[in-house]
Amino acid sequence: QVEVVESGGGLVQAGGSLRLSCVASGLTFDNLAMSWVRQGPGRGLEWVAAIGSGVGTTKYAEPVKGRVVISRDDAKKTVYLELNSLKTEDAAVYYCASARAGTWWQYDYWGQGTRVTVSS
Repeated sequence: QVEVVESGGGLVQAGGSLRLSCVASGLTFDNLAMSWVRQGPGRGLEWVAAIGSGVGTTKYAEPVKGRVVISRDDAKKTVYLELNSLKTEDAAVYYCASARAGTWWQYDYWGQGTRVTVSS
C-alpha cells in the first residue's frame, strides 16, 4: 500500500526558515522523481521544486529559486524541502508528489499536505 506523508509545516515569521519532510512508503522510491507542489489561499496548484532519481538532479520554480532546497534520502524514503527567507506569499499547503517511473511530471501519488503559514 502506497502512503505519502508530509510533515514539518507550521507558523513562521517572514524571513524565517522551515524544513518540510515527505516520507513515501510502498513505492520503489529510489527510482522515482519527487516534487513539491503548493496551493496558496485562493490560488491553484503551483509546482515548487523537483528532484530526480539517481544523481538527484534538482529543478526549481522561479519564485523560489535561491530560497529553497530540495533533497532526498533514499534509505529513508524521504524527500525534504528546505524553505528559507520565507515571504508571506509562500504561505500555502505544501504537497509532496511522486512521479511515475521514467517521468518528471506525471504524478501518481500525493500526500495530504502540510500547511505553512508566514506572518509579516
